[in-house]
Amino acid sequence: MPLLHVHILEEPTPAVLGYLRNQLPADVRVTAGEIGTNAAHHVLVAGIPGADELDASAELHTLIIPWAGLPRATRTLLLERPHVAVHNIHHNAAPAAEHAIALLLAAAKFLVPADRALRDNDWTPRYEPDRSIMLSGATALVLGYGEIGRRVAQMCRGIGMRVLAVRRRPEQTPSECPDEIHPPDALEDLLPRADAVLICLPYTERTKGILGAEALRALPSHAVLVNMGRGRLIDERALYEALRDGAIRAAGLDVWYNYPKDESEYRATSPSTFPFHQLSNVVMSPHRGGGLSMEETELRRMAALSILLRAAYRGEPIPFPVDVESGY
Repeated sequence: MPLLHVHILEEPTPAVLGYLRNQLPADVRVTAGEIGTNAAHHVLVAGIPGADELDASAELHTLIIPWAGLPRATRTLLLERPHVAVHNIHHNAAPAAEHAIALLLAAAKFLVPADRALRDNDWTPRYEPDRSIMLSGATALVLGYGEIGRRVAQMCRGIGMRVLAVRRRPEQTPSECPDEIHPPDALEDLLPRADAVLICLPYTERTKGILGAEALRALPSHAVLVNMGRGRLIDERALYEALRDGAIRAAGLDVWYNYPKDESEYRATSPSTFPFHQLSNVVMSPHRGGGLSMEETELRRMAALSILLRAAYRGEPIPFPVDVESGY
């Protein structure tokens, strides 16, 4: 078989790079770091490459983004380079799905305020009316039925929930489909049926603000919302007001509207312009859905990357293609 040359733009540690090379055939050459002159790689592994990096090798035919999603800047460049196929890897699908279920359970059972009270020796939550909802027998609506969404749906089923799902191409849903699968234009009819909504969507022009004030009002007042996608999939003000006013019961949020720009802001950045932290019905998580140590994450990333590279080496279809036109 012909040699496949792969270049990784952000250089991994020697141990992680060695781990990847051990997963690949000897005829797959892997280089890493800045792209030098006379580049001749066929596959570039990079999240946000510049135009010069995409044009450095005349042999380039595939870009692998080493996570899920397509950054806007990358999409703009790729629309001008239709000869470059784009693929994602989903190394964090399992921990992200587990994190979604953890947020669902914590929000539905109001674990955080009970924990805070008992740390102050306050047993009041035990004797107050219980605000938690029963999930077994309830209906979960999963928005975005990709790698994470499928795992979330399976876990919801495991706790006895009925699962509805929304997918851009419902006809391409794998055999382990949920109870019902619908296209995005059915969302208005699905929201009133949902006891829990779990958002696993990518952020694109089409999905931005997909849940606004009207959509949130369409949910039952006992509904629990979990967002694992991006903060701006939900209108910020509408979400805060729905939680503050009891229009929905609770939420578990792993993604936000403001982020620290650098390490100096780690301890002094509010995640929103609205005081979500004052609401007892919100579980706040600082975008840590990957849920693993850095080393374990990188090894999982390399293991997932090796699957795509072995397919490319064998001339087989590479998994997880990205539709550049649609943005995911």
